[in-house]
Amino acid sequence: MKLIFVGAAHEVTGSCHYLNACGKHILVDYGMEQGVNVFENCALPVAESMIDYVLLTHAHIDHSGMLPQLAARGFRGQVMATEATADLCSIMLRDCAHIQLQEAEWKSRKAKRSSGVEPHEPIYTMEDAENVIRRIVPCSYGTWIDLCEGIKIRFTDVGHLLGSSSIEVWATEEGQLKKLVFSGDIGNKNQLLIKDPVLTTQADYVVMESTYGNRLHPTDHLDYVTELTAILQETFDRGGNVVIPSFAVGRTQELLYFLRKIKENRLVKGHGNFPVYVDSPLAVEATGIFHKNEANCFDREALELVKKGINPLSFPGLHLTLTSEESKEINFDMTPKVIISASGMCEAGRIRHHLKHNLWRPECTILFVGYQAVGTLGRALVEGISEVKLFGESIEVRAKIKGLAGLSGHADKNGLLEWLGGFTEKPRKVFVVHGDDASCKAFVECLVAEHGIKAYAPYSGTVYNLLTGKFEYEAEPIPIKKKAKGVSDVFARLLAAGQRLLAVINKNEGRANKELAKFADQINSLCDKWSS
Repeated sequence: MKLIFVGAAHEVTGSCHYLNACGKHILVDYGMEQGVNVFENCALPVAESMIDYVLLTHAHIDHSGMLPQLAARGFRGQVMATEATADLCSIMLRDCAHIQLQEAEWKSRKAKRSSGVEPHEPIYTMEDAENVIRRIVPCSYGTWIDLCEGIKIRFTDVGHLLGSSSIEVWATEEGQLKKLVFSGDIGNKNQLLIKDPVLTTQADYVVMESTYGNRLHPTDHLDYVTELTAILQETFDRGGNVVIPSFAVGRTQELLYFLRKIKENRLVKGHGNFPVYVDSPLAVEATGIFHKNEANCFDREALELVKKGINPLSFPGLHLTLTSEESKEINFDMTPKVIISASGMCEAGRIRHHLKHNLWRPECTILFVGYQAVGTLGRALVEGISEVKLFGESIEVRAKIKGLAGLSGHADKNGLLEWLGGFTEKPRKVFVVHGDDASCKAFVECLVAEHGIKAYAPYSGTVYNLLTGKFEYEAEPIPIKKKAKGVSDVFARLLAAGQRLLAVINKNEGRANKELAKFADQINSLCDKWSS
């Protein structure tokens, strides 16, 4: 029974952990890396075709975004996730595939200008996304699930995003029962719409995030309605727009909740029924999924509104734009307005067009409401860059750049400690992941020195034997190097297909000789076709 740390080791994105137990190959999350990556990640310990299950903590792309590639390279197992996560993945993975295709087309057009440059291929296709979505098995919170012989799992609401969960895993091997808990992303308490994190009481081993493991959220900026009202009032009085780069799932819905309160109480003076545009088809679909799952996931305040017949995410003056034509029209209307658009870190999507039209206008405000990873355009703007390049054009940054302090879906250091304090006995070991290098190290030091907890922050490639309670390999950090031009994504896909073929051959050992001979003839025929 082994645990191998693959992604989000001393980094915030690209979550992926590998568990080998009871003869099964299991991944917990398989996320996409976003922003600048500091350390190299090890390869998956086995071919994608050998993976039996993926246990998915939640739908955010840094936890789910590489699942379609897993399917493209031969994965034919099951993805276990909560019902709301299954719903969200059905739209988010399709949207991500669409973005991959758009970026590949843009890079290919650019490559045509340079001789000898190969066309770019997307990381995965819409078909790959559809294939893995069909493999998602929706699960209820709090229900024991017999995954396979020797392994049970249970999903617990962890209050980070609609459908987000920590995952408890009970595995029995060689007569030993071990319980692991994967925290997923632990939510901030008292968030709008969704419930607070539910604590877990027992585990032998815990794998937990540390995004804010060395920071505390401010406690004097919690009246977001008042703060947002002030920003709207100042900007509208100047005749400008408030442009909000927002994550389509979770943060956009919270903003709609705030704006409904502002509208209902007529807090912005002199601008009547100011328009609000949600310019993200993904956000529009996600808002519908929030309504679908309100009974299981909404907190008490939101449910009270629903019971009164009030839609907590809608109000007069709200415009949901779906088509690109509707999106373009927004910036030709000079009425002061709110524009909420994805992506939240300004790396892709329609938000970049809105930045192009509004960044140069001193009367406008660009309002950030979420974490901005190092290396993203959003992070550069927050840090005060004076000029950016969008669609080949240099844009001077003259708009006001602001943020809603403390608005976060992640627990801070105290929140992480409170979640860990839910265990009635100290776990044998706590593995700290999903935080940048400084955050991981600081949180481990806090757990060890201040709380007497055996904690460790593994680097990618670290192998831990859960039966012996010992490390089999402690990986060293490998700083990431600029990748040389080499194997294309398409050729990598071909290699993965070859690995899958070998796995299928091994699984057919013991079948009738006649069937095996036919299989061999088919393979030889295929080889003859491509060897010339």
